[in-house]
Amino acid sequence: MRVVSGIQTTGNLHLGNYLGAIKQWVAMQDEVAAKGGDCLFFLADLHALTVANDPKDLAAHTIEMAATLIAAGIDPAKAVLFNQARVPAHAELCWILQGTARMGWLNRMTQWKDKAGKNREGASVGLFTYPVLQAADVLVYKATHVPVGEDQKQHLELARDIATKFNTDFGVELFPLPDPMISDAAPRIMSLRDGSAKMSKSDPSDMSRVNLIDDDDLIAQKFRKARTDAEPLPDDFKALAERAEARNLVTIYAALADRSPQSVVEEFAGQGFGAFKPALADLAISVLTPIRARLIELRGQPDAVQAHLREGAARATALAAPTLREAQEAVGLQV
Repeated sequence: MRVVSGIQTTGNLHLGNYLGAIKQWVAMQDEVAAKGGDCLFFLADLHALTVANDPKDLAAHTIEMAATLIAAGIDPAKAVLFNQARVPAHAELCWILQGTARMGWLNRMTQWKDKAGKNREGASVGLFTYPVLQAADVLVYKATHVPVGEDQKQHLELARDIATKFNTDFGVELFPLPDPMISDAAPRIMSLRDGSAKMSKSDPSDMSRVNLIDDDDLIAQKFRKARTDAEPLPDDFKALAERAEARNLVTIYAALADRSPQSVVEEFAGQGFGAFKPALADLAISVLTPIRARLIELRGQPDAVQAHLREGAARATALAAPTLREAQEAVGLQV
């Protein structure tokens, strides 16, 4: 079993990133290791180049992101943690796979349509071929499983299509078809200001999200001011189907407490958000405070964080090298 997943290097991580991905990564590194497998988690700094970036910010964000992952529980001794740019096999295999991927496939990518919008002619080529690099990211390690959210399932399906076509075109059995890992424990966390929008770093309102670096008072303030409604909580979670903000706060509580949303509404049934929000804030603070403390410590140790990334890149390079060599041989590049 080999699990591969990456995260964009776009600045401070928030509660949605932690509950939606990182918390599951932390659990996976132990579960997969117990089965004799590997977990590889990378910082997608090459993907960040598809849009405008300040080079100084990108470098700083890469270190900050690595520090945050370690603070949240990723152990570089258990998982392979590295930044993508330090393993050239990602880019090299991406170029080879661009001979296999088809324009029609990429044109159908929903995220390409969303991110390019009406200015497709002005979008970077990298933004268009982004899913091919994503395919290379997982295929170069012969990944068997890839943790994905609902919004990334299409890209993994593309990776499987590329792997199938490559294997068929060149008469090899090089790339296994990676399976998606969609955890029931990985909820989709929404904005604290708009229950219909995903919690995001790009939201102009800082009150829409809880950043992992926020102090206790700010966390409490953000939950206190989170949008809700005047109705009390029901005793059935399904009854919140049309109450997006209320459903989101219950989901957050359940994910933080490792409980089912149904058990949460049963506990707070009949109570209003005047009682629920402080309880949620207290729970969030208890979970996030040790992460914040460790992150502050690691911020003062950038050399140690970089050392972890260098070690991870060396391990990843060794794992990727045989696959890249086989791909080169398959297409005739090895002489």
